[in-house]
Amino acid sequence: MSDSPEPIPQAEPEPLFRVTEAARAAGVAPSTLRLWETQGLVSPARRASGQRLYSAADVARLQRVAFLRREAGLNPAAIRATLESEGTAPAAEAITNEPLGAALRQIRQARGERLDDVALAMGISASALSTLERTGAGVSFKVLADLAQYYGTTVSRLSGQDEPGGAVVRAGAARIWPMPVEGVRVEVLAEGRRQMDCHRFILSPGATSQGGYDHEGEEFITVLEGRFRITLDTDEVHELGPGDSIYFESRRPHAWANAADGQTVLIWVNTPPSF
Repeated sequence: MSDSPEPIPQAEPEPLFRVTEAARAAGVAPSTLRLWETQGLVSPARRASGQRLYSAADVARLQRVAFLRREAGLNPAAIRATLESEGTAPAAEAITNEPLGAALRQIRQARGERLDDVALAMGISASALSTLERTGAGVSFKVLADLAQYYGTTVSRLSGQDEPGGAVVRAGAARIWPMPVEGVRVEVLAEGRRQMDCHRFILSPGATSQGGYDHEGEEFITVLEGRFRITLDTDEVHELGPGDSIYFESRRPHAWANAADGQTVLIWVNTPPSF
């Protein structure tokens, strides 16, 4: 028997974003990130060459800065004070999902499709799709839904929700599926093969689908907390508060946003599983 100690498992390296990727995730120009750095709003790591590298937590902070600047109209000093009062940036896992990126890359390669061709079909840049496949981050909710439909699958399947699971999901024990979209947290309320997608959506201030999308099926949403705005067919707008519900055909293009200053919480059901 060997007395040699067992090797200590090494942690997976944290995904790092180049300045163009971080800027895209925050919805601003790369030059804006450099300005924010001089204003003390973010401090990315640097390689010996001087290249900036942003961690997932840095990107989450940038997205929060962008929201405070755009929606609240705060100046840099007020943004710094707000970030300090909040204590920490949003959790890094809320904006990254490397298994999702790997699954999307595997599907594309199995179909023999080029990155440029899929990006063109989705109306996004090849670099944005490359970032998604590498880190599982950097696209809007709309693009994610459109990609799943393009590949003939669903976001739920990509997250492994077809795996066998128990019939009961206890309070506080729902599996959290990290969305690669800022401010969107999804809790899985029904596991395994089923006839419905059942999720609890928790939307941070400023969270939005960033455009309309459609698919087969029907959907039901009820608001538990906050305010939720949903637009159907580009011109039918509904703002829902706690206790309000809406039922609609999923083939109707739908875009949505958190309409509250704070958090909004929803129960969202799709049938058949099409999320």
